[in-house]
Amino acid sequence: MPRLRIGELLIKQGLITENQLREAINFQQQHKGRIGELLIKQGAIKEEDLAATLGAQLMVPYASYASGLLKPKTDQDLQILVPYDFAKKNFVLPLAKNMDSLTCAMFDPLDFIVIDNLKILTRCDLNLVIATKTDLSRAINEFYVSSQGGDDKGSMLDRAVEKTYVSIAPAAAVESSPMEAELSIDRLIAKAGEAPVVKLVDLLIRQAIDEKASDIHIEPFKDKLEIRYRIDGVLYQIPPPAPHLHLPIVSRIKILAKMDIAEKRLPQDGGISAKLEDRTVDLRISTLPTVWGEKVVMRLLDKGAVKLELTNLGFDPKQLALIRKALEASYGLLFVTGPTGSGKSTTLYAALNEVMDPSKNIVTCEDPVEYKIDGVNQVNVRNDIGLTFAAALRSFLRQDPDIIMVGEVRDLETAQICTRAALTGHLVLSTLHTNDAPSAVTRLVDIGVPHFLLTPSLLIVVAQRLARKLCAKCKEPYENAGQTLGNYKIKSDLVYRAKGCEECNHTGYKGRAVIAEVPRGLVQ
Repeated sequence: MPRLRIGELLIKQGLITENQLREAINFQQQHKGRIGELLIKQGAIKEEDLAATLGAQLMVPYASYASGLLKPKTDQDLQILVPYDFAKKNFVLPLAKNMDSLTCAMFDPLDFIVIDNLKILTRCDLNLVIATKTDLSRAINEFYVSSQGGDDKGSMLDRAVEKTYVSIAPAAAVESSPMEAELSIDRLIAKAGEAPVVKLVDLLIRQAIDEKASDIHIEPFKDKLEIRYRIDGVLYQIPPPAPHLHLPIVSRIKILAKMDIAEKRLPQDGGISAKLEDRTVDLRISTLPTVWGEKVVMRLLDKGAVKLELTNLGFDPKQLALIRKALEASYGLLFVTGPTGSGKSTTLYAALNEVMDPSKNIVTCEDPVEYKIDGVNQVNVRNDIGLTFAAALRSFLRQDPDIIMVGEVRDLETAQICTRAALTGHLVLSTLHTNDAPSAVTRLVDIGVPHFLLTPSLLIVVAQRLARKLCAKCKEPYENAGQTLGNYKIKSDLVYRAKGCEECNHTGYKGRAVIAEVPRGLVQ
């Protein structure tokens, strides 16, 4: 027998009338929202009646504050297992833990995003109980306030660090207590060196490496701190530490990156090398002064996690053949185009590996050097002392190069030197910020490169994007994709879509593949 919708069930039980349901549906079509919440706002039904009815429909027990069932166990560290910020934002209250099973009260047992986040956060199977928002809010405040009042702050922080950054998943913004006031430099240095802060920063970096994140964002706001990882091009928020840890965390990162800990008014750049068991991961650090404090972004450059070979990047065989044919040329220009974060640098590094040979002198100028490659002479651009792309290129031409890689062509001077180098017997590889391959030619002409120099020097332009791949473990067939495929004139009998599992942190996606445009006409 099919399960009734919540509105039909409420009518059947005599809790609302058909007219009240019709009014709620009309309001929903105009203003969005859930039928149950709209009925409560209209005064058609009480909050507890809706929760009890929904619980009966879903076969989930209903618990009220008055019944005493919303009182968590006080001897199981539940307030650390599920942080206050997460509980308050999502109306989730941990009640008891038994082995790998956690009983939780929720406002909405159908919110699968919150449920997945909770499973990842606690690493427990869930037994759900339904309760009203009002009762949950009261019970959450009472439980977490009483838990914090009787615990030693130092030991509590230590345990919180142990249980934070275990896994990640998409999560909503969270609320926290107000930010701590400014500290003196001496106190900042002292706090940055405290064991829990050191451990927290180490775990933050290690977790990002394990999750194959490309960036870590540490963002302060008025009364909360947010930490996000960028994985496969998408930012995911993780349960953050307390807001008062923002200054010690930033100070710890600045100390590791050899940055000025006292300078908070200007952006700074630095670097860290994180040593793991079998490899070293470089981190590029950037700080930005915002109205609520310094934001920190750490770019992870893990050469061990990236196979810098053209065959591993996902190019179509025909496209790969065109790229390799261009790389076999003794001179000419090869451009890779696309927006920021589209994998242009990775493609260039893979191309360098393709042409690597002891008989060739390879030099690069980059801003900055992302991956250090043995056998390649790599130069960091430093605009502050006059070492620009153009200045480095002029020096390269006196270094007897065979192959030159330029991080990016940004101006006419750099473009002209690259073009002339290509015409005088050098293979030059570089990037441009354009949306497609033909626009690269237009861009070069617009900045002033003459047609008579560009035409004989340009070998190939590769325009690319990165697209997320479906998780191979959990992807599922999609039977209703006919119309979508027809719009793109794609003929296929079997199409898959994202689902989500432990392997992909319940996102449905794992890894990225390149989508490229490689015009044939340019390759001679």
